[in-house]
Amino acid sequence: MARAENKVEAGGTALLVAALAKALREQLGLTQEELGKRIGYTASAISAMETCAQPASDKMLVALEKEIGGGLGIFEKARKFILLDKYPPQFKNFALMEREAVSLSSYQTYVIDGRFQTPEYARALIGGGFPKLPDAKVEELVEARIARRALLDRTDPTPMIELILDESALRRPIGGWEVLRDQLRSLAEDAERDNVSIQVMPMERGLRGGHAGTRGDMVLVVTKDHHHVVYMEIEDESVLVSDPAKVAHLTHRYAKIRTQALSRDDSLSLIQKLAGEERT
Repeated sequence: MARAENKVEAGGTALLVAALAKALREQLGLTQEELGKRIGYTASAISAMETCAQPASDKMLVALEKEIGGGLGIFEKARKFILLDKYPPQFKNFALMEREAVSLSSYQTYVIDGRFQTPEYARALIGGGFPKLPDAKVEELVEARIARRALLDRTDPTPMIELILDESALRRPIGGWEVLRDQLRSLAEDAERDNVSIQVMPMERGLRGGHAGTRGDMVLVVTKDHHHVVYMEIEDESVLVSDPAKVAHLTHRYAKIRTQALSRDDSLSLIQKLAGEERT
């Protein structure tokens, strides 16, 4: 259900899209119901988009471009920025940097990295958080998160993506065992991509001595301009580290984490094994 508070929270891109869509619809002499029928939506959905009670989804933007875009590419260009508007405030500054990165090296401890999440896993994770979010907001955030997977398929240049994942995240049944199994199968498929490396930090690492990853998650980024930064997030607050000395310190810690993780082949074998286990 569209929420009245969305009208207040709507970003500049959503407001601009709404105004342009309404203007173009009226220029073509179409009612909200007529436009809705042409693109597969109800009149109330078109109304909600035009008032920003429910900003346009990515799917709706594609349909609007085809039907009333007039070959100008307005709605196509808006897709990237509408998705950015849907990200949580603490993530927006990083989101554009992420999608244009040359390389990403991530260490994650509690859940599967967002770039690799399936829709069902993301929905269970986002919907199960606290405080509880309305269903419409959950779906917005799921759409925005799954859109991040486009990075895996990007070319020119093809990004190099590395993930080190704590084994506990592979065993935590977010959304239930079937959702987790599907997530692990998807993760195993991604691990075999040429531009992706996935390693697992085994749970027994602490029993065998030091564990360099005990201080939490981090993402090392090489930007399109070849700058090196580190992104960290905890309790809905984010930190973007760009000081060269601090970045070097965190990069060295990440390198140590990598040496303590399982090899790529052993990691893939473990992921496939866990994906095949029957649990109730």
